[in-house]
Amino acid sequence: MENENQEVQDLQEITPQNDESIKIANDVVASIAGVAVSEVPGVYGMAGGFAGGISEVLSGKKSLSKGIKVDVTEKETKIDVNIIVEYGTRIPDVAFEIQKRVKKAVETMTGLKVVNVNIHIQGINIPENRKESAEQQEQI
Repeated sequence: MENENQEVQDLQEITPQNDESIKIANDVVASIAGVAVSEVPGVYGMAGGFAGGISEVLSGKKSLSKGIKVDVTEKETKIDVNIIVEYGTRIPDVAFEIQKRVKKAVETMTGLKVVNVNIHIQGINIPENRKESAEQQEQI
């Protein structure tokens, strides 16, 4: 019973002109944002935290909403994105591109107004050959 109540709370209602309604789950908005983020050059991956990593291992598949937190109200949404960037990319450019693409994708597909897209850089992916050359420099 609690599970059903949680699902109902996670669904957000969009009311068209007549008495009918459309409900969009928070996970749907997060998945749309996740796809938009994954298409941005310079993004190495999403930072989902410990719980997200365990569920990914147990299920055997990657979640499109990993690293994304969505706060949806009646007509608008706020989105937090946690990412790992590629070494050598300009972080502000990557962040601005993510904000632009996520906002466009979510607003186009759901009709919700995106008021905030907050980007949290959780790490940088350094290629293995760069790590090895840095280690060699330290030994000299």
